[in-house]
Amino acid sequence: MKKLLFILLLFISVSGSAQSRFTQDIFQLQNIETQTYATKDGVDLKLDIYQPAKDTMQNRPIIIFMHGGGFAGGTRTNPNEVNFAKAAARKGYVAVQISYRLTRKGKSFGCDYKAEGKMETFQLAAEDFMDAVNYMVQQKDTYRIDPSKVIVGGSSAGAEAVLNAVYNERLMFSDVSRYQNFDFAGVFSLAGALVDARYINEENAIPGVFFHGTEDNLVPYGTAPHHWCNRKQPGYIMLDGAKTITEKLKELNTSYMLYSFEGGKHEHSGMPFDYLSEVFDFFNSVFLNEEKLQVEVWK
Repeated sequence: MKKLLFILLLFISVSGSAQSRFTQDIFQLQNIETQTYATKDGVDLKLDIYQPAKDTMQNRPIIIFMHGGGFAGGTRTNPNEVNFAKAAARKGYVAVQISYRLTRKGKSFGCDYKAEGKMETFQLAAEDFMDAVNYMVQQKDTYRIDPSKVIVGGSSAGAEAVLNAVYNERLMFSDVSRYQNFDFAGVFSLAGALVDARYINEENAIPGVFFHGTEDNLVPYGTAPHHWCNRKQPGYIMLDGAKTITEKLKELNTSYMLYSFEGGKHEHSGMPFDYLSEVFDFFNSVFLNEEKLQVEVWK
C-alpha cells in the first residue's frame, strides 16, 4: 500500500511539473549566448540565445523573435523583447532574439518610397529571419532543440518579415527548398501584416497569435495601404493585417487567437505583458499540443 501511495505521489509530482512547464516560471536563466548567424554586406548578423538553467529536457521548443523599427532602427536588446525572451526561457523554452539588416536606416519607408522597394525590403528581412531560423536548427544538438516545435514572432516591421516568410514564402523566396529542415509550430505577431493573405493555404496555414489596434495608422489591421498611402504615391502597396489573416485562418479551420484593440493605433506593436499569461497558455495548448482553438478578444 505504501509503495502504491509513493508511486501515486510520484505520478502527481511529475504530472504537475509537466503541466507547469511552458506556462509557469520554473527555471532560473543560463548565461545569455551571442552568436553570429550570417555575414551580409560586410555586417555580422547576431542573435542572442536565452536558455533555462539546469534543464534536462532533450528536445525543447524554440521561440525566435524579430524586433521592429521600420527596417531602419530597433535592436535585439530592446528591453521589452529581452524581458519576453527571459520570460520564455524561465518557462522552459529556448528563446532567441535576432538582429537583421536595417536596409532603410537613415532612409524613408513611407509613401515616398516606391512599392517595389518596399517589397524588396520585406524579402531581404524575411531572408535574414529564415537564415537565423536555419542557423538555430543546424545547432539543434548543441541547444537541444526540437525542429518540429519552432515558434516564430515579431513586432511591427519584424512581424511583417516573419508573416511574409511564413505565409507568403512564394512571394519572398526564389528557392524555398533551403528552408525545409524544420516545421513552424506557430506565429506570434504584434501589429504585423503581410503582402497577400490569399497565399495562405492548407499547407502553410500555421496557427497564430495576433495583437493589433483597429485604427493602426502604419500597419493595417484589416486590408489597406501600408502607411495609408494613396494610389498616386510611389509607396502605395496593399497589405493584409491581423484581421484579414485570421479570417483566412478561420476559413481554413486553423487555430488562432486575435486580440483586437478598439481604436488602438500602432502602440500595440509593443510587447503585451498584461496578456503574456494567456499567450503562453495558447502556445502550450495549440502550438505544442496541437489543440484546436479559435479565440477572438476585443479590448
